[in-house]
Amino acid sequence: MWDTLEVTHEGTNDVKRARKHTLIQEYEIFRMLKGEPIAEVQKRFTHIINHLMSLGKTFDKEELNIKILKCLDRSWQPKVTTISKSKDLASLTTTSLFGKLREHELEMNRLNVEESEDKHVRSIALKASKHKSKQE
Repeated sequence: MWDTLEVTHEGTNDVKRARKHTLIQEYEIFRMLKGEPIAEVQKRFTHIINHLMSLGKTFDKEELNIKILKCLDRSWQPKVTTISKSKDLASLTTTSLFGKLREHELEMNRLNVEESEDKHVRSIALKASKHKSKQE
């Protein structure tokens, strides 16, 4: 009875192996999508990792952190460099790493809002001058 329930809910060993290989491929090609918020990156990444771990795949903290930093788009490069140089990626949890990335994203969004507000506030004042034409 137990075997039947297990196969029904988890699949056969062949199904588990195929699912594991598919998830590993998703993990390997994982990238941040253009314009995607860090919270969504974290959600997608955690989903893949949790499923792989449930199928017996193990990861160390440093491997996961390096993967996260490498999957970010070019606009994140300064922050990636800072984190890589200043933090011990082997002891940093993925939750802490995503927290630092969220802080940075919030700060960048705040700065972008301030800059756009400054552009709207600034205006060009033109000095009016009177030129007499030949007709006057």
